[in-house]
Amino acid sequence: MNRRVLVVDDEQGIRAALGQLLEFEGYEVHTAANAVDGIQEVGRWKPHLVFQDVKMAGIDGLEALRKMREVDPTVVVVMISGHATIQTAVEATQLGAYDILEKPLDTDRILVILRNALRHLDLHEENARLRQTIEARHEIVGRSFGIRALIDRIDKVAATPARVLITGENGTGKELVARAIHTGSPRAKATFVEVNCAAIPSELIESELFGHIKGSFTGAVADRAGKFEQATGGTLFLDEIGDMSSAAQAKVLRVLQDGVVTRIGGNKPVQVDVRVLAATNKNLE
Repeated sequence: MNRRVLVVDDEQGIRAALGQLLEFEGYEVHTAANAVDGIQEVGRWKPHLVFQDVKMAGIDGLEALRKMREVDPTVVVVMISGHATIQTAVEATQLGAYDILEKPLDTDRILVILRNALRHLDLHEENARLRQTIEARHEIVGRSFGIRALIDRIDKVAATPARVLITGENGTGKELVARAIHTGSPRAKATFVEVNCAAIPSELIESELFGHIKGSFTGAVADRAGKFEQATGGTLFLDEIGDMSSAAQAKVLRVLQDGVVTRIGGNKPVQVDVRVLAATNKNLE
């Protein structure tokens, strides 16, 4: 399969030179002269990789990067910059950029980044295929009465919209049960988003779950959707929910009751359609 590469740059010379090099290397190439056209091409043409300038008139490259990743979270984006700063590199990385290519463009450097980025994409796609294959087999193996009863219960609850709390000691397969419920549910073709509540500092858990608005706190360099928004249409798995603060648990409950989230620093409610599964090794009563 030929890989599709999109070049987004407001300099015609850059578009022409980079496009010619990529076509010579055997890639399908489209170009766009501005960020708006580039974002539309990501949605329409579904490129595997995008080379995009950081500084452009209108929507700049970093904002375009964020929008492209919203349109297609799998697209690999390499930013092009004539004067990259550490802050630019950090922001681009936080927004999901694979790498930054500095001007003047060096052919060898372009080809190294290109091949590494597409190798990264190959591994990501292979991992997704393997995960689907494993999930199709339920991941839970056993012939004992207890295992058969568990699988039967999973099959029954998966078909319902019920929220489920999975309890058990560490290492007993709570995540496998959650994934099996998702795989057997009407939401199986949508995303499964996992949050390890025990691994996220208490001061960051609300931002992780509900998202935030740029500038709402130190380090919030761009608007960011939380896990509830990312999982909309699918399943959100809150692992070790017993480690979450009571205040955060109360806000999660409010989202479940109202079906809306409000990003930190924002005032616009966002509708979410999410099935929530949770797990804990603690007694929550």
